[in-house]
Amino acid sequence: MPELPKTRIAVLGAGAFGRNHLRVWQELAAAGAPVELCAIVEPEPALAVTLAREHSLPVYASVAELLASQPLATAASVAVPTSRHFEVASQLLTAGIDVLLEKPVTPTLAQARDLSALAQRDGRILQVGHLERFNPAVRAVRPIVHRPLFFEVHRLSVFTPRSLDVDVVLDLMIHDLDVVLSFVRSPIRDLHAVGLPVLSKKVDIANVRIEFESGCVANFTASRVSTERVRKMRFFQPHQYISIDYARQDVLCVDVGDAAEDTPAVNFQPAEQRHPTPELTMRKLEVPPGEPLRLELESFLRAVRNRTPPEVSAEEGRAALAVALDILAAIAAHQFRAGLG
Repeated sequence: MPELPKTRIAVLGAGAFGRNHLRVWQELAAAGAPVELCAIVEPEPALAVTLAREHSLPVYASVAELLASQPLATAASVAVPTSRHFEVASQLLTAGIDVLLEKPVTPTLAQARDLSALAQRDGRILQVGHLERFNPAVRAVRPIVHRPLFFEVHRLSVFTPRSLDVDVVLDLMIHDLDVVLSFVRSPIRDLHAVGLPVLSKKVDIANVRIEFESGCVANFTASRVSTERVRKMRFFQPHQYISIDYARQDVLCVDVGDAAEDTPAVNFQPAEQRHPTPELTMRKLEVPPGEPLRLELESFLRAVRNRTPPEVSAEEGRAALAVALDILAAIAAHQFRAGLG
């Protein structure tokens, strides 16, 4: 069978995160991956000139200009503002281009549904950029998740002017909503949420409690007005407590009784540290290091070249969006009850 030609990649949106996509695609190409960065779409004229000079690539002002170019890109990273996700991704999919679309998938559930249907109709790959799914710590934990019963999740960030077109729930918390949904895999029974705008007109800090039909309860706190940066998830399941530090890519497991014997040993470092209480055993999961974005783009590239389902599907992106929008509705109801407008 003849070797497939290199996948031609376009990056749409060259803000803070779009620039990371540019960097990683170039790193993959330099490392010998079957990929070629071929174009950038950036409407801001001064930035477009800088990008063309830095990357020696054509920079187009619009999707229409990209689609008029030849040879056409075969896949794209879309990192434009959330409000433009549907407009941009639908044009690309209709033109036969596979799409990696940054989270949240779209601003509305109707747009997410239509985008998923469009990709399915035309046989295109549509992967949603829920980056923490590719965090090595999350990947290391996934094989040992069996019946999570309680989550405590904190994602705190200092204030920056980026992503102020969406609330903190869609900006930050949605990462953790997606991971927890993928771990629990149970319908939601009840949801309570509070949130406040602090430095922007959107909700900047939020606290959420979700109860699932399985009996699992998850508490989430997200803030983009913190004095420190924290990205941690802790959860309990029968005979086991697991703590994930996303930033350090570090996982601590505390086993009760014989739980360690029921856990795949391949995931653990050989050495164990005994807790002072005899019934408890503390151990660190072995976490192979890696940049989540690079792992995500490699996953997307495999799906594009092998025509296989993406690791994070449009349906999963829509599920996370649905919960996020329910949270925002609950926050609005709470603000009304509290007389906050």
